[in-house]
Amino acid sequence: MSATHPSQERLGPGNAPEPEAHTAPHHAVVDHRNLPVDPAPGQCLRTWLRDQGSTGVKKGCDGGDCGACTVLVDDEPVHSCLYPAHRIVGKNVITVQGLGTPESLHPVQENFLNAGGFQCGFCTAGMVCTVAGMSEADRKDLPRSLKGNICRCTGYRSIEDAVAGHTNLDPGHQGVGSSTGALAGPGVVTGTARYTMDLDTGELPSPMLYGALVHSDRAHARILAIDTEEALREPGVVKVLTHREAPMRRFSTAQHELLADDPADTRVLDDVVRYYGQRVAVVIAESQRAAERGVARVTVTYEDLPAVFDVERADAPDAPVIHPEDPPEATAGRSHPNVVAEVHHEIGDVDRALAESFVTSEETFHTQRLSHMALETHGCIAWQEPDGRYVLRTSTQVPFLVRRTLGQLFDLPRDRLRVYCERVGGGFGGKQEVLCEDIALLATMATGRPVRIELSRKETFTATTVRHPFRMTVRAGADRDGKLTALAVDVRANTGAYGNHGPGVLFHGVGESIAVYNAPNKRVDGLSLYTNTIPSGAFRGYGLSQMIFAVESTMSALAAKLGVSELSFRHNNIIRPGDPMLSVEDEPEEDLVIGSYGLDQCLRLTEDALRRGQQRWREKEAAGGAEDWGDEWRFGDGHAVAMIATAPPRGHIAHVEIELGPAATYRLKVGTAEFGNGTSTVHAQLAASRLNTTTDRIRLVQSDSDVVEHDTGAFGSTGTTIAGRANDHATKRLVGDLRSMAAAHLGVAPEAVAIRGDEAVTDGGSVALDRLRDACIERTGKPPAAHGYWDGSERSVAFNVHAFRVAVNMATGELRILQSVHAADAGVVMNPHQCRGQIEGGVAQAIGAALYEQVIVDENTGKAVTDIVRQYKAPNFADVPRTEVYFAKTSDELGPQGAKSMSESPFNPVAPALANAIHAATGVRLTRTPMTRDAIHAALAEAGRLLGGTYAGEAGTP
Repeated sequence: MSATHPSQERLGPGNAPEPEAHTAPHHAVVDHRNLPVDPAPGQCLRTWLRDQGSTGVKKGCDGGDCGACTVLVDDEPVHSCLYPAHRIVGKNVITVQGLGTPESLHPVQENFLNAGGFQCGFCTAGMVCTVAGMSEADRKDLPRSLKGNICRCTGYRSIEDAVAGHTNLDPGHQGVGSSTGALAGPGVVTGTARYTMDLDTGELPSPMLYGALVHSDRAHARILAIDTEEALREPGVVKVLTHREAPMRRFSTAQHELLADDPADTRVLDDVVRYYGQRVAVVIAESQRAAERGVARVTVTYEDLPAVFDVERADAPDAPVIHPEDPPEATAGRSHPNVVAEVHHEIGDVDRALAESFVTSEETFHTQRLSHMALETHGCIAWQEPDGRYVLRTSTQVPFLVRRTLGQLFDLPRDRLRVYCERVGGGFGGKQEVLCEDIALLATMATGRPVRIELSRKETFTATTVRHPFRMTVRAGADRDGKLTALAVDVRANTGAYGNHGPGVLFHGVGESIAVYNAPNKRVDGLSLYTNTIPSGAFRGYGLSQMIFAVESTMSALAAKLGVSELSFRHNNIIRPGDPMLSVEDEPEEDLVIGSYGLDQCLRLTEDALRRGQQRWREKEAAGGAEDWGDEWRFGDGHAVAMIATAPPRGHIAHVEIELGPAATYRLKVGTAEFGNGTSTVHAQLAASRLNTTTDRIRLVQSDSDVVEHDTGAFGSTGTTIAGRANDHATKRLVGDLRSMAAAHLGVAPEAVAIRGDEAVTDGGSVALDRLRDACIERTGKPPAAHGYWDGSERSVAFNVHAFRVAVNMATGELRILQSVHAADAGVVMNPHQCRGQIEGGVAQAIGAALYEQVIVDENTGKAVTDIVRQYKAPNFADVPRTEVYFAKTSDELGPQGAKSMSESPFNPVAPALANAIHAATGVRLTRTPMTRDAIHAALAEAGRLLGGTYAGEAGTP
């Protein structure tokens, strides 16, 4: 355990550090400092603490719902966003930074570090403070005592382990295959790791300004006038910018390597609004408060235009055209101007095959809008350096693509722009966009001063992006032997008011979801359509989670009609090594291969786990310790499979550089961002394994457009598979160079040399790496270094299987998850604890999506009415079962050191596995998410299967 810090005793009633004596009235002790308390009228404690330099206190929700801002006031955990700052006068306040430091950790911080109890870490400061203030009784009732703290990344298992003091990490700083701790771990648990808004304003060239956005209050309208005079009279307001000051050029907020992947249909600020909540103007002021007061004084005059909110009506002949300004070449080939993308393809003869099938199934499915709800909201700080160069510090998954987009928008050459991020507080695809960076740069160019744009939680719900809602009709057939004869899907995806990601989500969604099954006859008809609603965007799974819900539900329906188990039906029809992966083309994609195959293992692993779970229940029942469920409950199992490509198509580029530093350390430069995806740790492990050293010798520099030539970004699960492969290339080259240098020094062949720790060794001698470094610098002026590159020209696939055992109350519709099992083909697992955490976090988020999360849009106005966290209902500790995670034993021939991707794929099979388990228990097939308790009750009632109805089900055997 670390050395004792004055505040390291467990905090709780009577255990807080003694406050210093107040030397003046209106003071408080904050993290052992005696500070005057003079907040602005109505100021909350969170913003006041951050003004004092307590950047470990995070902004997550603005409403006391997420707990990221939790601090201790006289020993008691409080949500500082709700706590008035003036109330701390005479009190003792401890933030996460006051509990301990990276060099001297509080025991709770040490426990979170040893358990690996975080991923992105944005919630961790508040989580640590909550746990530090717990009594022993609180620790025994975590569903109650952690109900005010949300984690969007981990799935809570590792947090529970941290509270219990369990260690999940391996000792030391090991390479591939070890559960090595995150490089930033000590900073995360102490609140000293810097996120986007944790910038010391002293680092800026001049005082910072603040921007606040004016949003449209109608769904489709032309702006006739914007009156800014009253806003400019507001004290502190410096400037108001509208479409008149913004570039005319159109772009896509979506960011991909190929610009043609997304329609250029968006302006920085437009004179036409196409959804309720679209940004209309930005008010720039000396303070955030002044900017927000200015927003309230901007008056916009509109001419209303006809709107369409229903995706089924969007391509009707009389539907209003949402983007009439699109040039003819952009709409060529579209069946309607509101169609942003479409696909129509048939392999074989589906109608004939269905007519000849022994059993068929046809059903229509719907999936809802979801919010990414990353706890760190979208934000950016922009400024101009004295040399004229513009710098943007932003919360993004794609800093290099942001630089490219801004350069094109504002006619700035590449060397005039730098875009970087530090640690990012969650992404899930939502930060693969330009949603605030363009406004920040526009504002700093207009004012000549640094400008900060930080979206509120309400703005992230109503004015950023959501998951695409899908309507899917699936038709499928099978013969008497249980072989698929045909599989057809008809899809409508609602891309909202702008087409960012619309084509990609549609094409990807109908891709691997169908290709995972062998069927001689397949048909796809898909449309992605504009509506006057909040834009849809990239979301974990990228269309697959929607489509897999429909396809996997259909596979289980066919199995039931055949009278066989859903597992045997899947075993009979899933793709095998050597089979073509066919969906929307007659030939498989040339760059997509099965680099390793573990789907059969995953099916067996989940089947065996459920069998063990039932055996445990029987043993418990025999011992008299089983719960008496009564006559109202029915029980069922459900499975679903998922396949996903390990990188996007059409190019994904990463450059990596590594350099030998002093004392046998290495400076590793990568472009990928860290937002809970774990790539920072994996990059260090990959390099350490190749260099036969430890991760504490790897100095990682990342997510900065100045660092390497280019990196497409961390999305599509590419942080390991693309950037990791570039890393592997670079480190192998450096090892080769060092062996050659050592061989020349030692007079042996390079193949006789091995790199070990701080030396290059042979059977007959060794040479220190520092000596080789000095010799290289003397000869070339530079230390030994190597470059690696990968372009994603070959792609593999990863597999996931999820299984549930559930209980359903046939009288009330209540659902309980009795067992949750996930099996993953991740290739060689780089970091078992971290990869398990990715799976658990994906499963937790997917359970929320399956059962209750939903962004609701008013069908009459198009307004997103879900605008606070408590309305949205993200899962908290009590909502998430402890999922059993198993890994198939494979090694991928394409991945770096055998690895595959595993950040988004675990999300995809969860909803259908739940739906299939509910069907097994009740006989009712739910076809719409979220599958709420009310929805289950209504489906039971409609089917006449409420308790006392016609359905008996399987009773009494959980």
